Amino acid sequence: MTRTDRISRTSSTSLSTKASTACTVLLIFFFASYRPVIAQNVQPEAAQTETIQGTVVNELTGEGIGRALVYSPDNRFATLTDGQGHFEFIVPKPKESPAEDNGEFVFRGIRTRMTRGGQTFYSFSARKPGFLEDPSNNVQAVSGTDRTIRLIPEAIIKGRVISSETEGATGINIQLFARQVQDGMPRWVRSQAATANSNGEFRFADLMPGTYKIMTQELLDTDPVVMAPGSQIYGFPPICFPGVRDFASGAPIQLTAGQTFQADIPLARQPYFPVQIPVTNPADSNGLKVSVAAQSHPGPGYSLGYNPATQRIEGLLPRGSYLVEATAFGPTMASGSVTLSVAGKSSDAAPLALVPGLQIPVNVREEFTSTNWNRSSSFTGPRFSYTFNGGPRTYLDITLTPADDFAEHGSASLRPPRSRGDNTLVIDGVEPGRYRVHVNTSHGYVASATSGSVDLLREPLAISTGSHTQIDVTVRDDLAKVEVTVAGLHNSSLGSSETPSFSPVAVSPSAHIYWVPLPDSPGQFQESEISSEGQFSTEIAPGTYRVLAFERRQNSLPYRDVEAMRAYETQGQVVHLTAGQTQHVELQLTQESN
Repeated sequence: MTRTDRISRTSSTSLSTKASTACTVLLIFFFASYRPVIAQNVQPEAAQTETIQGTVVNELTGEGIGRALVYSPDNRFATLTDGQGHFEFIVPKPKESPAEDNGEFVFRGIRTRMTRGGQTFYSFSARKPGFLEDPSNNVQAVSGTDRTIRLIPEAIIKGRVISSETEGATGINIQLFARQVQDGMPRWVRSQAATANSNGEFRFADLMPGTYKIMTQELLDTDPVVMAPGSQIYGFPPICFPGVRDFASGAPIQLTAGQTFQADIPLARQPYFPVQIPVTNPADSNGLKVSVAAQSHPGPGYSLGYNPATQRIEGLLPRGSYLVEATAFGPTMASGSVTLSVAGKSSDAAPLALVPGLQIPVNVREEFTSTNWNRSSSFTGPRFSYTFNGGPRTYLDITLTPADDFAEHGSASLRPPRSRGDNTLVIDGVEPGRYRVHVNTSHGYVASATSGSVDLLREPLAISTGSHTQIDVTVRDDLAKVEVTVAGLHNSSLGSSETPSFSPVAVSPSAHIYWVPLPDSPGQFQESEISSEGQFSTEIAPGTYRVLAFERRQNSLPYRDVEAMRAYETQGQVVHLTAGQTQHVELQLTQESN
C-alpha cells in the first residue's frame, strides 16, 4: 500500500467518523425536542399511586405498638410498624377504565379493595404476638387519612395441678371452657386443651376478655408398682377449679384484657374399679360413642370405651353413681343409656339397650292472605331428583340443636322426600335429650311452633325414650312493615377507625339493628343491616320488640336470656307492631358495653 493510498484511506475514515458524529447529534436533538410531548402522555409515578397510613395502638393504653405486622386479607400488602406504631403503604391506584377494573377486589369473601364515591377503600388488619385483634374491627383505609388499628393485649390463665403438697401431676390434661353465646343463649363450650409439664404447670394464652372455667381430665396412676397384676388401681378423678368435682360449682374465671390469672388445682388420688356394661343389639352399628356423667356431679371428664369383641362398654371408674349414654354409628341411628353404681371391686351394670332414633312428625297450618307467591324447590340425591311446586317443602326448614351444655347427641332436621309426591314432614333419628327448635321460612313468618303446651319459639323441646312427640307450626304472611332511621352514624364514605370490615355486599353496613321480642311477645328475633344513609325498610313478624342499633355486629347478644337482657332495659326503643301495619321507627346508636 502506497503512501497516497494510506492518506486517502485516512481521509475517508475521518469523513465517516464526522458524518456519524453529526448523525448522533441530530438524533439527540430530535428526541430532546419531543421529550415534552411524551411526558404529557405518561403520568408521574406519584399520580399512579396513593399512600395509606395509620397507627397500631394498644386498646388499653392507647400507646403505639412497634413491630406489629399490618397486612391486607389477600397478603398483597404488608409492612411492619415503626417504634411508635406508625405504618405506611404505597399502593397502586385502581385503573380508571371500568372495563379494566371494576373497583372491587374480593379475597375469601372479604372485599380488600373497593371504589365508592370516587374514593378507594382498603381493608387492613394487624397482628403481633401477645396481642389479639377484635374480629369485628377490621379497618377501612382511604388515601389521605390516618387509620387506627386497636389491638387487645392477650389474657392468660396459668397454674399448677398438684397431687400432693410437693408433687405436680405430670402429664395430666386440662380442658379450658369458654362462656359463649350461641343462638342467643350463653353456653359453656370447649376452647383449648393443655398438658401439665413435669412440674404440673400449664398455661392457656391468646385469650380474649370473657368468662372461663378449667377442669382436669381423669388420669390413671401408671406407676409400675401400682399397676402390678392383682393390685389396686388408682387414679385422679376430674376436678374443676378451684378444687370441686362438680363443673356447675366450679368458679368462673372472669378475664379482662391483658390479665394473667393464676389457677392452681389440687387433685385427690382415689381407687378405680373395673366396669363392664353389656350392650344389646349392637350388630347393625359400626361402633359406639360413649359418654359418662357423674349423676351427683354432672359435667365432662370421665370416659369409658366400647369393646366390639365382647360387645361391652368397659373401663375404670372411681366410687360413685354414673349415667352412661351410648350412640351407635351406622346406617340407622340408635342410642341408649343406663345408670351405674360403682361401690368397689368390679361393677357390672344392667345391659344397655340401643333404641332406634325417634320420628317426630311436623304439622303445618298455612294462614296466608296472599295467593300471588309461587316458588318451587328441588331435592336431589344419588338416585332421585324431585321438584315441588307448592306446599311447606318449598319454603319451610326445621332443625333441632342440643340445648344443654356438653350434650353428646347431635342435630336433626327434616328428612328429604322419599317419593315425587311425598309432602310428609318428618324429623328422623332424634335421640333423647333437650333441643332448641329452629323453624325458618322463606315465605311469611312463623306465627307459632308448639309441641303440646310447650312454646318452641322460646322453650326447648324435651325428648325422652319412647315418647310420642309432634311439632305443630302455623305460618302467616301478614307481616308488619317498618321504616327505620338511625341517627349518629359515621359517614361510611369516609370511614372511621371503628368501621366494621367489608361485607360481601356492595355497601358495608354502618349499623346493625336487632329486634329482640319482649317476654310473652309473639314477635321473633331478627337482625337487620343499615348503610351510611341511615334509612331502610324491612318486614317483620308482628309483636312487641326492644329495638337496638349498634355500630358493630353483636355476635354475643344473649337475646334469649331474659336476665342477661335486663342490661339493655334503658337502651334502645320498645316498638309495638301489628299485622299489616306500616310504622316509622327512629333509633339512636346503643352504647356498647365493650
